[in-house]
This record gives sequence, structure tokens and C-alpha cells, in this order.
Amino acid sequence: MQRVKYTFYIILAVIFAFAQEITAQNRQVDSLVRHGEALHMDYRFDEACQAFEEAAALLEGNAADSLLIESVAEKLLLSENGLNMADFVYSPTVIDRTKFSIEDFFLYYPLRDRAWRQVPDQLDSSTFHPFSKALYAPSGSDRIIYSAEDAAGIRNLFVTELQDTLWTYPSMLNESLTSLSDEIYPMLSPDGKSLYFSSDGLYGVGGYDLYVSRWDEEVKDWSEPVNMGFPYSSPYDDFLYVSDDEDGHVFFASNRDCSADSVWVYVLEYDNMPVRHSVEDPAALKELSLLIPEHEQVREEESEEAPVAENAGMDKYRNKMAQVRQLRDSVSFYTTSLEEDRSLFALSNDDTERMRLAELIRSREAYVPELQDSLKRAIAQLQEIEMEFLSSGVVVDPDKIMAAATNESEDAPRYDFMKRSFGGPLDLHMMRPEKEFDYSFMVLDEGRFAEDNTIPDGIIYQIQIFSAGGKADVKSLKGLSPVFERRGESGRYTYRVGLFNSYKDVLSKLNTVKGRGFRSAFIVAYDDGEEVSVATARNREAAKGAEHHMYEVRIIPADGVLDDAVTAGIREKAAGKDIARSESEDGTIIFMVGPFADKAQADDLAAAVVEMGISDVSVHEVANDSSNK
Repeated sequence: MQRVKYTFYIILAVIFAFAQEITAQNRQVDSLVRHGEALHMDYRFDEACQAFEEAAALLEGNAADSLLIESVAEKLLLSENGLNMADFVYSPTVIDRTKFSIEDFFLYYPLRDRAWRQVPDQLDSSTFHPFSKALYAPSGSDRIIYSAEDAAGIRNLFVTELQDTLWTYPSMLNESLTSLSDEIYPMLSPDGKSLYFSSDGLYGVGGYDLYVSRWDEEVKDWSEPVNMGFPYSSPYDDFLYVSDDEDGHVFFASNRDCSADSVWVYVLEYDNMPVRHSVEDPAALKELSLLIPEHEQVREEESEEAPVAENAGMDKYRNKMAQVRQLRDSVSFYTTSLEEDRSLFALSNDDTERMRLAELIRSREAYVPELQDSLKRAIAQLQEIEMEFLSSGVVVDPDKIMAAATNESEDAPRYDFMKRSFGGPLDLHMMRPEKEFDYSFMVLDEGRFAEDNTIPDGIIYQIQIFSAGGKADVKSLKGLSPVFERRGESGRYTYRVGLFNSYKDVLSKLNTVKGRGFRSAFIVAYDDGEEVSVATARNREAAKGAEHHMYEVRIIPADGVLDDAVTAGIREKAAGKDIARSESEDGTIIFMVGPFADKAQADDLAAAVVEMGISDVSVHEVANDSSNK
């Protein structure tokens, strides 16, 4: 007995020691990963790679969490990407930068007024994204490229185009422009030949990087996207790149060196032939990527001057002065634009253009008084702050304060940001989506020929309904669908209906076909597209019985309830199939319908449930009980 006890304590001690070793190792891995992340964000990619490689080595060969191993591998890849991208760095001329709220920063871009709009539910029902807040759709657009969630909840780039009076059903732009993560803020170049967007799933250095894809006129499609590299992309989030070669500027936004609720909007000189070079020093790469304009760079002689006293009141005063300046610029911009629009309206003979200008004039006439009222309030608030300073014995010099806030240089170029207005809601009359051809056996009011006469791989059964010397018409199908047409070497046409995965299924439909007037109908069989005898197919089907796949449809209603209308639709579409309710560990309610021996039937039901208004529907392979065969 004593021996057993002793052995038990030995085992406990070993287990405890092993657990302590694992815990210490996990702490070491966590420390290395955190250190690597900090190095990565500091552009020290070589050192970050070393930290992640050490963490990966510690995780190798043990029972560590596979998700942690995968996470370390991904972080290592991003740092390796950073090293590679440091060989192709562009040094742009920085004109200016200004911080704006993440909620409306895009309104300060020099784009058409009232062209930014809320995304309508027809295009995207998702209402939240930390960065993607609107879509760009100027009045008169006949094409809208935008970001929206797909069925899996991942943001992709979609396009819809105006054809006559209806907009086409949205479609994804291109396979190469999508990833397992989100793509946001697609913007076309002025000539429409370049598409800029951001992604946090394509080749990059982490966060959202900036990419460009070129239009390939030969294949009529967008090319493989290319990361725009440093300093446009960074380990932070970078998005909404807009080029304006006529004005000589490019713009983009980034949250590098920002608080969570704000972003920088950068203004750079446009360069149609950028020269790239290698930057080996991480500090130099980081400094370049900060994109600090010349007028913000502190000069030695300026640093010796006494700084302006810093306190909360002074900070409030500076912010209010900046607001007043922006509002004055906006009033000036809209007043000038209004005069130009009125002149264009008076000179135009184009009715469509006059209608567009009239609408623009009306909107600006309504908006200018709002801006003027906002400016009056801001000036009054500024004067109140000045009075508070005077009452406390502080004399302020507005010019000196604003110069100190920005290290302003008189001869340095600056950019005047002016806020545009949100446009009205988009009213899009959409075409109905084109439904994919349904290859499940059906009897309809009018028969249908199969769109594709290819026989799928595996054991497939069909019912031959007739043969003829010439091509048959739809009327001769007597409502059957889908009917496959095959022309033999003799030139004679053979017509067969359905695609059945089991002899049991095809046999159950034989009398239905005969009842439609095809009394001589009979069953034929294929194995991997090659026609075989029915007996051979049945034998092979039986031999594969143990491997026969079964499927079920899993439905997750948003509110956890399967309403009566949906239940009735399921029972009509999948008569005789069970509907089971289950609850996952996290409390999600799942309804399971099945089993199906034919995956096509399961896919058909899943598509029908989606049309009933439930988006979270999937088909799963389930264990097959051969005793039920």
C-alpha cells in the first residue's frame, strides 16, 4: 500500500513539474511575442523576425495551442514582408497633414460635394466598421464600386452599374482583389484605369495596407493588386488613397501616431514616376513613414525660443481657432462654388446638365447659411475664451499661438482643408439577381433543358425519356426538368432527365416520368461520366455504401427562432426530413435538417432557406449509419 502511495506522489510531482515547465514556457513565448510586436510597430522588422522565430522554436514539438502557433507564424510573415518592402521605399514630398475624426475624415478630401453617402441596405446591411464609414457615389454616376460584407461577414469589393433605369445586381469585382479579411475604400483614379483600395488580408505588413490594381484592357479585367509600399503602407492602418494628377496632389489617411478616434489625412506631391530605393536603417524608415511636413519640423533656431505656455485653456483656444479657420475656408469655398455654378447654369443649353446644376445650386444655397451660422457661433465661443484669458491677466497673440502649434514656416507650402457635406440617401432600383440553374428533378408548368449537359463525376443515374432524329422543343419535355440532350455518332438525339446519386432516388421518380406520358422511359447509369449498365452502377454503389456520404443543412436564425413560415417552407422543400434543434456551447441555437444522401438536394434546400430571409445557412457532411441502408 505504501508503495502505491509513493508511486502516486511521484506521478503527481512529475505532472506538477511538467505543468510548471509548460507555464514558464508559455510566459516566455508571450514575452517574445509582445516584444516582437513592439519591434514590428517600430519598423525594426529584422529584430521582430528574430523574436518571432524564437517563440516559434519554443512552441515546436509540444502540445501547444495550434492557434497560437499559427498566430506566431502570421506575425513572423508580416515582419518578413516588412523586411522585403524596405528594399522598395519611396520618399515623397509632404505638403501637409491634419488630424480629423475617424467618423468624417473623408469629408475633408477635395472630392465632389455631397458625393459621400451612407451605404444603403440594398448594398450592405452591416452598419458598423471601425474605418469604412461611407461610399463615394457622385450624382450622375453610372457605376458604383464599394465595400460590403459577403455571406461570411467578410468585406469584399463589389460593383453595380446603371443599365437604362435599373442597377445591376451587385457582383464581386475580381478574385484577385479579395482575401480572407476585409477590403475597404475602393477609389478609382481620375482616368478610371487604376483602382486603389485597402486590405488587411493581402500581402502586407499588418493592419490595412494600400494597394493598386490596373485595368487590363486586353482581358477586360483588373490586374493582380500590388502593395503600394512604404510610406503609403505601414504596420498601422492606411486607407482611402485618392490621386489628383491635375491638382498635383495625392491624399490618404492613416492612424499611425494617432489616438483611436482620429486619423491623419496626408497631402503629398503627385509623382507620376516615383523612384524607389532601399532603406536599411529602421529609424530612418520610421522617420520617413511619419510623413512630417516641412513646416512641422523643428529647426534648431526655433527650438531655442521660449515655448508657448501649455495648459488646457490654451489647447482649447488653439482648437477653436482651427475650427474658425476651417469654417471660414468652407464658407469661402461654397460661396465661390455657388457663383461658378450659377454662371454655368446660365451658359448651359443641356437640359440634363441644367437640372444637375439646379439641384446643386439649391443644396448649396441651403448649406451656406448653415455654415455661416456655425462660423458665427465658433467666433463667439472664441471671443468668450479670449475674455476668460483677459480676466485672468493673460494676453494672447493668436498668430504666435497658431504658429507654435504647427511650427509654421511662412515659405512652406500648406494645404487648406475644407469640409464637404454628406449627400442624400441613394435610391437604387436594383435588378433581381439572376438565379443559378437548379439541377434538382422537378415537374414544372414548362419543361427546361439543362444549361450544361456535362454529367458529374461519381455514380449518376438518369431517366431516358425519348430519342429523336431532330432536336426536340420545350413542349415535348412535358414539364420535366432538367432534361439533358446528347447527340450520338449517327446524328440521333437522346433526351434524359435528372441527376440522381442513388438507384433508390431514380427509381422513386421513374413512375412520375412515365405518368407524364413517357411510358417507355427507363433508367440509365454513369460512373465518372462514362455510361455503364444499371447493374454495374448498382454494384459499385453498393460497394461504396460504407463510404456513402450523408449531409445535413444547418440553420442559425438571428433570433434563435425558426418561424412557422420558414418551417412550412422547409417541410415542403424537404418532405420527410427531420428538423432537429440544438444549442452550442456558446448558446447559439442551431436547427438541423436531414439527412440527405444527395448533396445537391441539401444545397438546394440551403439556397431556399436563404431566400426565405435567413443568411446563416450551411451544408455539412455527417456520419452515415450504414445499418439504415
